[in-house]
Amino acid sequence: MASSKVGNVGVGPFPSLRRFRPPVLSWPATLTLSGLREAVLKERDRWALWLPAALAAGIGLYFLLPVEPTFLLAAPLGFAGLLIAIAAAGSDRPWPRLFLGLLAASLIGFSVAKLRTDTLDAPVLSYRIGPVPIEGRIENAEAHGEGTRMMLSNLSIARLAADRTPARIRISQRYGTEPLVPGTWVQVTAVLLPPPEPSAPADYDFARWAFFEQIGAVGYVYGKPRAIAPPRPNTWREELSAQVQDLRDAMTARIASVIPGENGAISAALITGERGAISQDAQDAFRDSGLAHVLSISGLHLALAGGFFFWIVRALLALVPAIALNYPIKKWAAAAALLGATFYLIVSGMGAPPERSYIMLFMMFTAILVDRPAISMRSVALAAALILLFAPESLVDPGFEMSFASVIGLIALAEWQRARQARRESGLPRTIFAKIGFYVLAGIVTSIVATLATAPFAIFHFDRASQFGLLGNLLAEPVIGIVIMPAATVAMILMPFGLDRLPLIVMGKGVGLMLAIAQWVAQLPGAASVVPVWPAWAVIAAAAGGLWIALWRKEWRWLGLAPVAIAVIGALLTRPPDLLISQDAKTVAVRIADGRLAFLREPTDDYAAENWLKRDGDSRDPFDAVGKPQEGVRCDDNGCIAKAQSGDLVAAVTRDDALSEDCSRVAIVVSAVAVRDRCNGPRLIIDRFDLATNGATAVWLGGDLRVETAQAARGERPWSRKSKPDQ
Repeated sequence: MASSKVGNVGVGPFPSLRRFRPPVLSWPATLTLSGLREAVLKERDRWALWLPAALAAGIGLYFLLPVEPTFLLAAPLGFAGLLIAIAAAGSDRPWPRLFLGLLAASLIGFSVAKLRTDTLDAPVLSYRIGPVPIEGRIENAEAHGEGTRMMLSNLSIARLAADRTPARIRISQRYGTEPLVPGTWVQVTAVLLPPPEPSAPADYDFARWAFFEQIGAVGYVYGKPRAIAPPRPNTWREELSAQVQDLRDAMTARIASVIPGENGAISAALITGERGAISQDAQDAFRDSGLAHVLSISGLHLALAGGFFFWIVRALLALVPAIALNYPIKKWAAAAALLGATFYLIVSGMGAPPERSYIMLFMMFTAILVDRPAISMRSVALAAALILLFAPESLVDPGFEMSFASVIGLIALAEWQRARQARRESGLPRTIFAKIGFYVLAGIVTSIVATLATAPFAIFHFDRASQFGLLGNLLAEPVIGIVIMPAATVAMILMPFGLDRLPLIVMGKGVGLMLAIAQWVAQLPGAASVVPVWPAWAVIAAAAGGLWIALWRKEWRWLGLAPVAIAVIGALLTRPPDLLISQDAKTVAVRIADGRLAFLREPTDDYAAENWLKRDGDSRDPFDAVGKPQEGVRCDDNGCIAKAQSGDLVAAVTRDDALSEDCSRVAIVVSAVAVRDRCNGPRLIIDRFDLATNGATAVWLGGDLRVETAQAARGERPWSRKSKPDQ
């Protein structure tokens, strides 16, 4: 029976709505203990798919701990996990095999996360210094706004002892400067700051990401970098890295010379990963149309490039009957596609998302070489396990979460469709119109599944929903798959021979059409909206329910809808904070009578202000959200007083002169000056010393005050530790 294929797994046809029956089935029997046991035993061939989930549970537990565990705890747990895994593998009894296997994976996950942290531990700056002279080697440099952002390593920093010098720093040149060549040793004068802390409790922790990248400080440059003589020869790895970067720069320049303007900048991003030249307007259009994923080298790009390599090599070999009839040309094509995908990975910059995608693509082509299904849930599970074992921090990265959620959802859809198709008597539609309708329906269904699978993570990390993302992807994906990526692949093949002009021109035309689609969709009324952030527990519950639906095949899989429903309802009922305070004590927002946040003064911390509004589902500009007298917010030179939705009066004090008066008449005092013991009346007092120690703070007002701080949410971990300046 014919079916549309991705690798060896069908993704169509889809049953008509008239044939679809909701899976009410035999749930009452399944919900009994004996029914559950029978259902689990019937799916023994799927048990191994839960091992990466158990591995992720152990890693997740490590990251949720409020204090850093010692290696003396993690090492024995990991060793115990290995012993338990051996015992599970040797057991003939199903239940011990299942539970011991899951326990072993969890213990190993916890242990490898701790080992990874200890391995990457490097000094992190915890206070501002500078301007100071810095010498180091440029690892990479990219356009950033009107200037350049560079990564330096092998550092020597004035006023910092060697044992407190970060392994790497990321600094920005605010204005345009001469090209900065990776591998060059430079001297710069810069201001350095600690990696930014979360702007609110449980918000994205940039410092944690920076820790695992061994970035110990960020900052900005005064003047211009000055090249200096290398203090030592480059190692072979540094030399290779510099040569790869030179290749990427040359390819980017070549693309820009053939494809001018915005289309050239986007085309370069799709091939070499250099996104700095893309305008903010274009980035906003891709974001609001649900096509932001197109601008980063991801699984889509690698899959399309690898698939085109595979198709074109196999097609060329098939033109020679003597080869096609006597040799395994499918395996030859898979090997060639793997080499092509490897080259694409290298020139794309080898970021974390393409590396993850490459592992999955590697598993697919390797499966072809050994006569296994090219795309299967087992290959995805193995890829996830490998990534989590070698880079456990990927678990809390949005790219990892969204890419695997999408792939798992689509493969589960393909398995479900293939099983239904096997029970149907009719094949694919035969008329041309029926076929067109079928493929349109297939595109709609796959886009819906991918959107639903990634939605909880998109809301949690980006606080944004693209209302017409389905439309944007349906219109743009054919252009990407049929025009842009094939042309890009051909251009990469022909570029060394100087024959790449025509495919680059074709690619540029396709990119121009894709950009036009993104701009049109983004301009539709209500195309994009910010949504209130989900709590972490709701995302975990939704992910667990989604995995339950995707990994099992029998009817009891639909029990996973219960945790998904609980997650959605819980997220909708979650009460947001009534008071938010930035670490500098000067940016303060109160929830006023209309239920929205109001800033008591113009925000001084723009990032925190914008983030608070997004997390609250509020699309206003921070300066439009400054409270007004008619909203219950009144200010003078000494501070501000606001009436919260709860009825409590909140004072934001900026000078000592107002402290005594405000303390006698308000319930909550937020003070940018030291309070010490000079204020005894209010229910809650938070001054600048509290905020310097505890970070950004959120408060829930009402009957029982609840206070959460960023530092408490982060815990006492290597990426959140604080130290005193050198004396």
